[in-house]
Amino acid sequence: MTILDVQMAADLRAAPEAVKRQERALSDSLTPLVARLKRKPPQVVVTCARGSSAHAATFGKHLIERYLGIPVAAAAPNIATIYRQRLRLADQLFVAISQSGKSGDLVEQAVAARASGAVTTCITNDTGSELAQACEFVLSMAAGPELSIPATKTFIASLSALARLTALWADDEALASALARLPDRLAAASELDWSCLVESLAGASSLVTIGRGPTLAIAREAALKLKETSDLHAEPFSAAEFLHGPIALVSSNYPILMFMPTDAAAAGMRRLAADLRKKGAAVFATDADDVTPNRLAALAPDHPETDAICLIQSFYAMVVRLALARGTNADQPRHLRKITRTR
Repeated sequence: MTILDVQMAADLRAAPEAVKRQERALSDSLTPLVARLKRKPPQVVVTCARGSSAHAATFGKHLIERYLGIPVAAAAPNIATIYRQRLRLADQLFVAISQSGKSGDLVEQAVAARASGAVTTCITNDTGSELAQACEFVLSMAAGPELSIPATKTFIASLSALARLTALWADDEALASALARLPDRLAAASELDWSCLVESLAGASSLVTIGRGPTLAIAREAALKLKETSDLHAEPFSAAEFLHGPIALVSSNYPILMFMPTDAAAAGMRRLAADLRKKGAAVFATDADDVTPNRLAALAPDHPETDAICLIQSFYAMVVRLALARGTNADQPRHLRKITRTR
């Protein structure tokens, strides 16, 4: 098998066009949603998601708290499905994220949230799904078919949809402009050379991924993809969380992958990277100031939020090659299906 035979590689390369297409697809649905949110702003936003979509929700939490100052919390769907408790969400914003829109627990939680008086919206790739029918406002990923089991372009489309919602809601022209440039930057990001990471991880048994601010969601998604595609255990942390105990794991044979933000969180991440190197860790970082052989190429900074999205695109391109190097099938991870139904 070569990279040309891997469907995941084709899917990720379709992400730039999906993001470009999404702008048109969301033009009619975002306007009434944002008008409703501005007319009666919620005091809290509740997200509901699983897997890669839960990492997208982490990105949404960063965006909404950062640009709008509204607390964001993740719902536990089993409160509705198993314990039959309804959350008190009258006039609050409920956001469900699901590529398929077919997971029963998300649908039930959305139904319960709407019945409680919440403003309900979903981000999905299937606008005719049960989840879409359960929500008042439907935001299309507009990603098109994704054939590989691991999500790539649908994850990126989820991030861009959340960024579009935030930019319009916060009237942030800089973020809106960056989103217009994102498709071309995603195409460029997929061509960056991360071969030094492939070589290091080809024989690894475990590693840590670290991010902060806009890149925490990226670190979490990267850890999941390493498990799914390469049978490689990876555990994600924020830079702050890593200092509260997990730093004891650091050794010369335990790789650390750091997704550097391009905003105010970068300084602390750089200090952590320097400290980890002093402790003997093999640190791989997406940092333009890194002069070590383990520096991972990144695009020149444009906007912190879209810069983060470009990092996961570069990672996806790398992990396809890593799966080939480790002899795993990136398109068909063990024990997984494209649509996971939970309750």
